[in-house]
Amino acid sequence: MTEQTTNDEMAAPADETSVDLAGAQPTEPVDPLVVERDQALAQRDEYKDIALRLQADFENYRKRAAAQTADETERSTGKIAEALLPVLDACEAAFSHGVEGVEPIWSALIGALQKQGLEALDLHGKVFDPECAEAVMHEPADGDSGGETVVVEVLRTGYRWKGRVLRAAMVKVKG
Repeated sequence: MTEQTTNDEMAAPADETSVDLAGAQPTEPVDPLVVERDQALAQRDEYKDIALRLQADFENYRKRAAAQTADETERSTGKIAEALLPVLDACEAAFSHGVEGVEPIWSALIGALQKQGLEALDLHGKVFDPECAEAVMHEPADGDSGGETVVVEVLRTGYRWKGRVLRAAMVKVKG
């Protein structure tokens, strides 16, 4: 009987503590409500992380879409301004040839475009910059230029649209 009593004691301990077989240390009894609470808290944290990631992704998408829309709008208005450059050139040529009645129309058109971001490039007498101008004529340097290539005549006005060169000027350079 001693042998059976020992087997029964090993099968079911007298108190409700379980035995940790790895370290042979008794552990606290596991309450199913505590386990369920811990699982619910872990699931809540997981869902909260998912919601925060989705919120951040949506905010990034919204910012990216707004920036893309602004870029497309700017490009479209730039194309309209670029399409009007031949009209400005014609008005400028007519004005320089003394045609009457062109100056008010030309001023109104260029004024409206300048309010939207058009800027005429003033390059006469300045150092040649290939980003803003295209040299179509060249004069050899005389001794006073200091070795720099300088714009001596603007043959066709160049324009910037909101800081970006819309059309390079055609110029005559010296140097």
